[in-house]
Amino acid sequence: MPVPDQLAVTAEPAGLDRRPRRALFLAGLIITVVFVNSCLFGLLAVLLQPGVDFWQGVLAVLYVGPVLAIQLLYFSRPAVRLDTRLAKGVLVVQACLAYLPTLHFDAALTSLTTLAAGSALLLFRPRTGWTVFTVFMAATTWILWAYDDTWLGALFDSITAIFYALVVYLLTWLARLVTELHQARTELARRAVAEQRLAFARDLHDLLGLSLSAIALKGELVHRLLRKSLDRAREELAEITGIAQRTLSDVRSVARGYRELSLDKESRTAVSLLSASNVAVRVDLEQVELPVKLRTLLAKVLREGVTNVLRYTGVEHCSITVRENEGRVALEIVHDGTAHEDVPEETAESLREVTAEVSRHGGTLSAGPEAAGKWRLHAELPVPEQVEPADTALEQEPGHWSVIDARNVQWTLTVVFILFGLSAMTRAFMLTDDGWYIALIVGYLTALITLQLSYFARPNVRLRSRQSLALLVVQACLIFLPLIPLGHAWVSLPSLFAGTALLVLPPLAGWTAFAATAVGVVLIRIGHGTDFIGGFYSFASILNTGLMVFGLIWLLRLVTELGETRKRLAEVAVAEERLRFARDLHDLLGMSLSAIALKSELTSRIMDIDTNRASDELLEILGLTRQALADVRSVASGYRELSLDQESRSAQAVLVAADVQVRLEIEHEGVPATVRTVLAVVLREGVTNVLRHSKVERCEIAVRRIGGGVALDIVNDGVQNGRPPRADEPVRVEAPGSGITNMSDRVAGLGGELTAGVEPDGRFRLRAVVPV
Repeated sequence: MPVPDQLAVTAEPAGLDRRPRRALFLAGLIITVVFVNSCLFGLLAVLLQPGVDFWQGVLAVLYVGPVLAIQLLYFSRPAVRLDTRLAKGVLVVQACLAYLPTLHFDAALTSLTTLAAGSALLLFRPRTGWTVFTVFMAATTWILWAYDDTWLGALFDSITAIFYALVVYLLTWLARLVTELHQARTELARRAVAEQRLAFARDLHDLLGLSLSAIALKGELVHRLLRKSLDRAREELAEITGIAQRTLSDVRSVARGYRELSLDKESRTAVSLLSASNVAVRVDLEQVELPVKLRTLLAKVLREGVTNVLRYTGVEHCSITVRENEGRVALEIVHDGTAHEDVPEETAESLREVTAEVSRHGGTLSAGPEAAGKWRLHAELPVPEQVEPADTALEQEPGHWSVIDARNVQWTLTVVFILFGLSAMTRAFMLTDDGWYIALIVGYLTALITLQLSYFARPNVRLRSRQSLALLVVQACLIFLPLIPLGHAWVSLPSLFAGTALLVLPPLAGWTAFAATAVGVVLIRIGHGTDFIGGFYSFASILNTGLMVFGLIWLLRLVTELGETRKRLAEVAVAEERLRFARDLHDLLGMSLSAIALKSELTSRIMDIDTNRASDELLEILGLTRQALADVRSVASGYRELSLDQESRSAQAVLVAADVQVRLEIEHEGVPATVRTVLAVVLREGVTNVLRHSKVERCEIAVRRIGGGVALDIVNDGVQNGRPPRADEPVRVEAPGSGITNMSDRVAGLGGELTAGVEPDGRFRLRAVVPV
């Protein structure tokens, strides 16, 4: 039978984070291009030497090939473990192959040694790694100084060698860290959920342990007092009823407290509700990164504020704004429906509650009419600067992007860019000895490196912004304008602009600027007398160092972003666990406590009439108490499988005890356990809802196989005095956070649908359909 007024919830598949996979591909491409280019420089230096024949060229290729293959196919592969003896043995082989060409080609292939030096920093602990790195680079520097013709040339080559070795280390390590961070996200979430579950267990013990134990103890006492003192037994039963009712209230309160709300979702709900009431809505939510508790509290304030708007008449316009300013976040709701009206009592009471909660979090909330005939709610809360404790407890876990990691990378990156600038300054001394020229070159190179380190290399800077675009123009001026006075003595870092343009500009514009910079520098060099080979070296150098600049900064930003993403994933996992806890707490214990209270009242009424039946009811109360204690343990442990047969029998017994006529029909052969568990939860919550209607006389419960699924129907009378709803009268739906929402979410999680509403004959039908 169709249900005219209904609720429907469907599940949405979660999206996949493909950034790490794309990042690994791009990082691998950058590493390959940079490392191959570095080795090609050395290989070309050998091949262009006078007197080098074909077989010497083949020998040079045989030297370069294995060293490059080890770097790309072993050390640069994220899946390879670098903390093994095998990895250290491979490093020894690579180092021998890297230094062996010195016997045949002097210092021409020293670029191979930078690969081994950079890999040493990856394989060893910091102290040992830097020691081995220093030994390797000292040997490389000695080779360069032994075979170079001038001390300036040897200094330039030594600085360049150290620069490339550090780039090898940073590029490889950051690319590997992207993989580690991505792979470790599941473990982080699992640990966060485990800690949250321990907190749940403590809360449940504090909340329910003593209450349920007290009910069990008093139930045993009443069972003994039935034969001795009915008055005393009646008093104890009254206490059992009170304890059960108070505990049920506490359960609902805690379930609401553990439910974390989405500010975006609440804003969409607010727009839907206000638009349905013919209110023009304007929503402006600034994307602010807030802790979970703060987001939930703002969502509660938003929900209460919108509820208050709906309590007024004559509202035509409403605006909702969220802003962050100087470490505080503010929510503001303004509407025009309060002119010459008194504040409703419901509004005053609800605002007092939410104001108290905001105050407990160090914030302020004000609400009331304004002189302009509008009504304004303004809530302001401080945004904590520290990371939540759940994150700090996991800082030392493997794969964690910690503060120490960030400092080490930032320090190494600073050294890399300083070496980059020093190599250009050394090159300037090789081209001119004019003091003014040298001073000009040193000045603008210092400004370039300072700009790069203080702005573009900072991972928290928004690179796609007007400020970044303006500073990119400043960088271009610092690089190319000195060409006018310097002419042939022009030395700069155009690859800084090329690499940074890829970060600041959109992809097409960035690559266009990159290519234009490389071609432009080649044309400038050729225009000042450089031959074709020199132009090719300039092009390859800009390609190499430009990709280095882009790769280093991009990977650093990506690692930082993924570290934050892992924290958010852990928060999401905790939020889902808290939601599961809230649902289970409400669904599993709600009916048990309601039934205990109901049976206690029933026992109190019949003990004077039928002592034997009263004794039976007491035994059922004790059984329900023991079941509730078991449910407490199942909620805390995450074990939630329920028996549909047992739940149907319990539901029948509880309804019969409440003088409700019950017709039960259960068919669930071949239904999977997960589906049976969800239907059992829906049945339990549905019966709890039936018990809330005091005029219910008949209830039908049926579980049937239909088509490709299974359907649960709970139909009862006693709703709205038996009349169907009018066309302009919406069916009353439980507020968010109640059982209807819980059941809808559970059913939707299995790809099913839950509907609830009043049928034309005045009966209320709750229907859950789940595919099998």
